[in-house]
Amino acid sequence: MTHDYLISLIRTAVPAAVGALLAWLGSQAGVVLDSDSSTALTAGVVALAMGAYYALVRIAEARWPWLGVLLGTPAAPKYEVPGR
Repeated sequence: MTHDYLISLIRTAVPAAVGALLAWLGSQAGVVLDSDSSTALTAGVVALAMGAYYALVRIAEARWPWLGVLLGTPAAPKYEVPGR
């Protein structure tokens, strides 16, 4: 169970890091906004980039399981139903 928990944490943290990296790269593109708009836009871009990255990798992983490594570990956790 602990191994699956660690895998699930890694597979959540990696898309978050990729989303943050993509948002940072976007901020380096030279777009100038006031600080309030910049903060809100950055938070939104991070969330969208993270969700999109995760969704695309999961779709690709369904066809090519080795692509799971793009989420930090090549194997998805195996969840068990409690009480079994």
